[in-house]
Amino acid sequence: MAHDVVLIPGDGIGPEICDAMCRVVDAAGADIAWHEVEAGAGAIEHYGTPLPPQVIDAVREVGVAIKGPVTTPVGTGFRSINVALRQEFDLYACVRPCHSLPGDGSRYRDIDLVVIRENTEDLYAGIEFEPDDPAVERLGELIEASGQRRMKAGSAISIKPISPEGSRRIVRYAFEYARSHGRRKVTAVHKANIMKATDGLFLRIAREVAADYPDIAFEDKIVDAACMGLVQHPEDFDVLVLPNLYGDIVSDLCAGLVGGLGMAPGANMGEGCAVFEATHGSAPDIAGKDIANPTAEILSAAMLLDYLGETDAAQRVRSAVAATLAAGEQVTADVRRALTGSTEGAVGTRAFADAVIAHIARA
Repeated sequence: MAHDVVLIPGDGIGPEICDAMCRVVDAAGADIAWHEVEAGAGAIEHYGTPLPPQVIDAVREVGVAIKGPVTTPVGTGFRSINVALRQEFDLYACVRPCHSLPGDGSRYRDIDLVVIRENTEDLYAGIEFEPDDPAVERLGELIEASGQRRMKAGSAISIKPISPEGSRRIVRYAFEYARSHGRRKVTAVHKANIMKATDGLFLRIAREVAADYPDIAFEDKIVDAACMGLVQHPEDFDVLVLPNLYGDIVSDLCAGLVGGLGMAPGANMGEGCAVFEATHGSAPDIAGKDIANPTAEILSAAMLLDYLGETDAAQRVRSAVAATLAAGEQVTADVRRALTGSTEGAVGTRAFADAVIAHIARA
C-alpha cells in the first residue's frame, strides 16, 4: 500500500532538487504517492501568499510532507514559510543529523552528531514590535516600572519566550532520540550565564529531565564555548539540544563540519505530523541551471523513509549517496571543488541523481 506524502517543491532550486529526490526515492523501491502543492515565491503570483491555505490543508490531512527550500524575504514581508509550518502544526523538534560522508570535501572525516533544536519558542516565536508601534512605549514603561534598565528611545523589541513545557518536551525528545538510536550523551546548550531567566529556565528543566535518563550521559555548555568545542573537538559531542535561535546557528556550524549545507538533511517533528526538508536556502541565483547539489534533499528523504517504516529503502538511499560521493566522478560542482580545487568534471543535479540511482540498481 502506497504511503501518501505531501510534496512542496518550493522555489529557487527547490523544484530541481525535489525532482532528483523523488526519482531516487522511487528507484529505492519505496511506494510513495506524492501529493504536490505549490508554496513559495511562485505561489504569490497565483494565490497572493507564499503559503496558500491548500498547503496547510494538505499537510493536515496527510500528516507527513517533504519540502524543498523556499525564499524568505529579509527584513520585511512574509515572515517564513518554514516557521509558519512549524508553528501551525506544532512541529516542536527540529532534527538535523550531521554525519561525515566519503567525498564530502570536509576537513573532518569522522563527524557523527545530531542537533535537536526547539522549533516553536525563543526569539523565533515571532513576537516583535517596530519602533513606531505604540506598544513599545507601554512595554518600556512596564519594564522601567519593574526596576530594570530603561530602553533607548526608538528601540525595536523582540520577545524571547521560553516555557517549562516547551523546554521539557524538547529535552525529553533529545534523550528519547539518544536512547532509541544508541547514542551515549546529550549536551544542553544555553546562555544561562547571561540570560538567567529564559536560558536559566531551559537549563534547569534540562537538568531535571536528565535525571530520568541515568543510562545517558548529560552535560551542559554555554553556546559560545560549545561552538568553539565543536570546531576544535567535535568528537566530544553526540546529541545536542538547544533553544530555537542557538539551534539554528549551531546546526549550520555543524553542517560546515560535514561539507556544508548541501550535505545536511533535516526533519521537523510533532505529534502525528512531520515535515522533512534540506536545511539550506533556495539559492535563486543558480535556479534552473541544473547545478544544485541535491544531496541534502535526498538524505532528508531517507529520514522520511525511516519515519514511514521503509528502513530498507532508506538504507539503500544512504548507501547509494555515499557510494556516489566516494567515487567522486559524478558529483556536483560544490563537491568537485572541495575535492579537487576545481569544478572541472562536475555534473549537474539530474546527472548526480542518475548516478545515485545507478548505485541503487547495482546494489
